[in-house]
Amino acid sequence: MSAQVRTTGRTGDRSGGGAAPLAPRARLLPALAAVYRAQLSRARVARIPLLFVATFQSVGIMILMRGVVDGGDEARAVVAGSSVLVVAFVALNLLAQYFGQLRASGGLDHYATLPVPPAAVVLGAAGAYASFTVPGTAVTAVAGSVLFDLPMGNLWVLAAVIPLAGAALSGLGAALGLLAPRQELATLCGQLGMSAALLLGVLPAAHMPAPVAYARDLLPSTYGVEALARTFDAEPDWLRVAADLGVCAAVGVISLAVATWAYRRAAVR
Repeated sequence: MSAQVRTTGRTGDRSGGGAAPLAPRARLLPALAAVYRAQLSRARVARIPLLFVATFQSVGIMILMRGVVDGGDEARAVVAGSSVLVVAFVALNLLAQYFGQLRASGGLDHYATLPVPPAAVVLGAAGAYASFTVPGTAVTAVAGSVLFDLPMGNLWVLAAVIPLAGAALSGLGAALGLLAPRQELATLCGQLGMSAALLLGVLPAAHMPAPVAYARDLLPSTYGVEALARTFDAEPDWLRVAADLGVCAAVGVISLAVATWAYRRAAVR
């Protein structure tokens, strides 16, 4: 009798009309790795021509500036600014366009149905786009060092400049793309941000009017430019380099947090 009761109980559990429990939500790090790999694979196919354009643009700017800049602090500013410009072109401009297009086409609905944290989507896409800038930034920095006869012994600092400046600019680009009410405005904001990085990062700061210099201080990429430019000195001030990189890191945390909030806001609409 007891065996029959136990069998009936098990059968009732299987045939009951209760809803099946949902799968647990993915943890942040595995979800982040999955999104990162997917975005990097997509970018590898679709963004290589644009990366070539970004690198060619930066090298072309240095060649043009070579005719008016002989050396010294101005040459360091030109090479550092042109190198970080590659990061700005991809991480800020293209990421703003990507999220603007994703929002306009309803692509955010796809991510919203996945059991992944919003931070994983934003950080994964930002990390992939920032990683995609490594070859172009390295080529630009080496070409500029040769062109302006600058020492290349400290170019290893690019290993810190690229991810930290990339994080700050990627967060800003993602936030612009997600907050813009229309795709065209997201593209415009990305283009304006890249133009600001070009004008305020490549041109020597000593030649800028005071109001423009203040605007330069508000641009996240400025601190990556300053950190890289200081490493071209005969005896770099590593404390100031670390301070500039620290500002990039702090801005990166804030901008990525804002982008995550903007993603949540856009995904529920």
